[in-house]
Amino acid sequence: MSRGRGSLSNLPGRFLRTETLFEDGECGVGGQQSGQVDARARPTHYHGEQCKSLIVSNRSPDLPFQRSINPYRGCEHGCIYCYARPTHSYLELSPGLDFETEIFCKDNAAAVLRAQLEQPGYRCEVLALGTATDPYQPIERRRKLTRQLLALCLELRQPVMLITKSNLVLRDLDLLAPMAAEGLVTVAVSVTTLDNRIKSRLEPRATAGSKRLEAIGGLSAAGVPVSLLYAPVIPFINDHELEAIVAAAADAGAGSGHYVMLRLPHEVNPLWQQWLAAHYPDRAGKVMAVLRDLGDGREYQSDFFRRQRGQGPWAALIAQRFGLALKRHGLTDERVPLRTDLFVGANRQWSLF
Repeated sequence: MSRGRGSLSNLPGRFLRTETLFEDGECGVGGQQSGQVDARARPTHYHGEQCKSLIVSNRSPDLPFQRSINPYRGCEHGCIYCYARPTHSYLELSPGLDFETEIFCKDNAAAVLRAQLEQPGYRCEVLALGTATDPYQPIERRRKLTRQLLALCLELRQPVMLITKSNLVLRDLDLLAPMAAEGLVTVAVSVTTLDNRIKSRLEPRATAGSKRLEAIGGLSAAGVPVSLLYAPVIPFINDHELEAIVAAAADAGAGSGHYVMLRLPHEVNPLWQQWLAAHYPDRAGKVMAVLRDLGDGREYQSDFFRRQRGQGPWAALIAQRFGLALKRHGLTDERVPLRTDLFVGANRQWSLF
């Protein structure tokens, strides 16, 4: 059983052109081993890279943003359910252990974002920060790429929707508080479980649930609009905590709440099922049966407006429970609108005259 890592294997990505198989006890780097591996033999490697662009656009009608930025690729938190794992396949790396141990840092992210924001044709829209991998994963303490991006957004009055599950976000209150005062930032703190035993299996290197509640409290006290993101909801694993998590987040200072059901796109599905069989063999069949029910017979439903909530009796029950929990604790499911009229990027030089 792997210790300190989420994935139990290095499942080859779907775009891998060559595959090297290792003998038992060996552990390769680069997505080439498909069997179980000893995670203790896989130290984390950080790769500096120079990106050409940072802003990514999407046309997904069920997402609350159309543009996003991510300073890192891969995530050391090791959340087994992470829907971003398949992105490592584009690097010919494994969505399994490679995703957790081969971390790519966009060291020129702030400079590239400045160039994009200061283009004459740029039209200001809210940027979502942390939509693929957590912007406050461990390496951020040293690299400070997220902090550089926030400093730039404050300077240019660029609105940001920040998503994280780390209390490291409190480090940047000196930037977030003045942004919030001008209506330029909201933060969603992801809380999956308050049970450290579950967390250590689901999210082995992520911040404990109690620390995430502290992050909600610290942000709220500083005047930063903060919401609970209860994600993912996993039948028979953490769904029993729904009401307790909403109550704790409300007590900590969250103003709103949202949830997302477990998603299993591409390579996440086999990695998840391997993890589930290893950690919860007594309920693996029930979990997958409910996920198929949510997906109309499929283990993953990719259709817009269904992929995040599912459908059927289980989906309706979770929606009802979550809605009642929000109402009971005075929370809303509405999102705080951010201002785009203060942006000074492309027009900053003209403002001198």
